[in-house]
Amino acid sequence: MCSLSLFPSPLTSGATLYEHNNELLQGHNKQLYDLPSPEFSRDVLKGHSRPESSSSKSAFLDHTDTLWMRSAGAWRDAGLHGLLDEITNSAEEVPRWLAVSSGCLLALLRWASSFHGSLFPHLTLSGDEMVAEFSQMLDWSDSAIRSFAWHAHTDKFAVALQDDSIKIYKSNSSLSPTLKHRCQRSVCDLQWKPLCGSVLAVACQSCLLIWHVDPTSLSTRPSSGCAQVLSHPGHSPITSISWSPTGSLLVSASPVDTAMMVWDVAAEGCVPLQRVGGGGVTYLSWSPDGSRLLAATPSALFRVWETRMWTCERWPCVKGSCQSGCWSPDGSCLLFSIQGERLIYALTFSDLTGGPKAATVVADLSETSFTGPDGDITVGGEVRSLAWDPRGERLAVLLKGDSQAVSHPSVIAVFKTRSSPVFELLPCGFVMGEDGTEPRFMQFHPHFQHGALLTVCWSDGRISHVPFYFSSAGPSAGASQQPSTDHSTNKLYTHRTS
Repeated sequence: MCSLSLFPSPLTSGATLYEHNNELLQGHNKQLYDLPSPEFSRDVLKGHSRPESSSSKSAFLDHTDTLWMRSAGAWRDAGLHGLLDEITNSAEEVPRWLAVSSGCLLALLRWASSFHGSLFPHLTLSGDEMVAEFSQMLDWSDSAIRSFAWHAHTDKFAVALQDDSIKIYKSNSSLSPTLKHRCQRSVCDLQWKPLCGSVLAVACQSCLLIWHVDPTSLSTRPSSGCAQVLSHPGHSPITSISWSPTGSLLVSASPVDTAMMVWDVAAEGCVPLQRVGGGGVTYLSWSPDGSRLLAATPSALFRVWETRMWTCERWPCVKGSCQSGCWSPDGSCLLFSIQGERLIYALTFSDLTGGPKAATVVADLSETSFTGPDGDITVGGEVRSLAWDPRGERLAVLLKGDSQAVSHPSVIAVFKTRSSPVFELLPCGFVMGEDGTEPRFMQFHPHFQHGALLTVCWSDGRISHVPFYFSSAGPSAGASQQPSTDHSTNKLYTHRTS
């Protein structure tokens, strides 16, 4: 088992530039790899838009709408709770018995909701608080950058910002299209559709947005008509989305909905996959070969779905919920972390053995102090997110620091990984930012040809790219990106398993 005590001491002067000869080098020079590196300041971004309160919203409603139209809108926006509330507040337009019955049912629902909230405390959080709690972005609420996503096949990425806008950057292009939509609020996750150059899925507070952005267009402000709006009653806020490797299906998750939604985007339809227990679904990750899907919950359990017949295995956790996870390039190994623990676990799947019987601890991330020229520095703690490069040879781990201690910052620990003949983690080094900055999010470039390239979003709003130069001992990155078979087909729409 690898631990942080085996790592080389982190340098406290300068940012990490690149890896060379198995060593991470730091300095103050400009980054070496030529990719867009925008910087966003919170001061120039508009404050996060707040949803309208019900009282102010009602003042501007067209009161000539019929009860049926208002009820349909309430059902769409807030499900059964919203429908009953609308009927109860429209007592003069409905029979007395219906208004009284709706009021009683609404009171019963509120009582049940408060009881449910005592079992699942996250249900008492507001929408934005829930998004911040389960986002893979560290310190989501105060970050200028809310989400980031590399395109799977080109040097293009999307960045969601605090003002609810999304900007798209492409290598060797001066155009940076900006995406805005009235439903695009509290963005928590971005995912480009595989095997497609123009489709971007956006997880928002109240819905899913599917943007169709023409890569050949010269427009810097695509119309909101370029976006599909997908929603389902009771399925919000959406905190995680994941495309199948072939792009045929899209899965979305909400902490308030025990069902994860499997969308056929072209048909604008979905199938809920529901299981009892867990209190919701917070994080999703589809294996690169398409055969399995990780679904984390707010409770001390997570599920691994098998996508041929859509059955699942239930994995209970000892302490907290599953915070993050990532798959090996061939889909045979799942690494995951648990809230409240300073460990990384591994599950190894094999069709021959019928699956793993227990998770194995592969890394200890307990706080470790190093002595440097500027004093002691402490690294280690809970894991916020995990990222595994497409070649399966570098693992990046975003570790939460102590906001009250300058000497204990958030850092990214990078491991060298080996899958054959046995799985192994080896220390590589720490990725550090400029003085006073900390990492907030990270993602590996999907097809870097000279090793691995880690993109990091920093607390000061910068985006930088850190290359890891090494000779790969395994298959090429391009080969690992292509699923051997399409396990995630529309068979789901004919096999609705329990």
